[in-house]
Amino acid sequence: MRLSLRDHIRKRREEEDDDMMLFIVPALYLMSSTSGEERKKHHTLEETGEVKVHRLLKGHVKNCQVAFRMEPHIFRELATYLRRKRLVVDTRITVEEKLGFFLYMLSHNASYEDLQVFFGHNNDTFHHHINHFFKVVIPTLSHCYLQASDPNQVHQKIQDNPRFYPFFKNCLGAIDGTHIPISIACEKASPFKNRKGTLSINVMVACDFDLNITFISSGWEGSATDSKVLRSAMSKGFQYKAMLEETPSPKKCGFSTSNI
Repeated sequence: MRLSLRDHIRKRREEEDDDMMLFIVPALYLMSSTSGEERKKHHTLEETGEVKVHRLLKGHVKNCQVAFRMEPHIFRELATYLRRKRLVVDTRITVEEKLGFFLYMLSHNASYEDLQVFFGHNNDTFHHHINHFFKVVIPTLSHCYLQASDPNQVHQKIQDNPRFYPFFKNCLGAIDGTHIPISIACEKASPFKNRKGTLSINVMVACDFDLNITFISSGWEGSATDSKVLRSAMSKGFQYKAMLEETPSPKKCGFSTSNI
């Protein structure tokens, strides 16, 4: 009986040693195979993002239009305006390069990895500055320059068309929704699955008869109904008169100095 127990213990130890070797041998192989390799830098651009933006602004107009969907002189005027109003400030990264991040991302639907390849910064840098544009710069500019129409004045396209007037004389614009495809982690994907089975966010957009966008509500999960998105927008101030009263004149616009 004792002999049997001793053999069992010895056999168990041998199995454990075999399991340990299965772990150690691959680890030693990986260590030996990588120890002689020279570590390479992740960013190996020959020119910095600042130099690349400057080159595009100085070069052919078409190159700037392809990269930023904007002519060089408009790009410079916009950068000067943002700097003057202190919406964006120069740090170790210039205003022009920060604006380049944002416009390149919008123009090419670029990911942070794409921006890394083009500009040579890390993901945290892009996340910080692009968030600033979405949370500070865009809302500030929209409150100054997106002016609601006078609700007491009938639009010419309605007033001059007997098919529409007087039936739509009180109509101020049009509302529609659209689903924008997204990518998200599997454990968070369920609420974003829409009725077609794809992942998206439900976006509501309002525009006037000149096709100027006057209101956007985004961020709702793809499973949210259009009526739910509309009710949420109305509860947060989507009322035409309220929009008209709260929208300041461009001449009276002031800008905060909480910038980057």
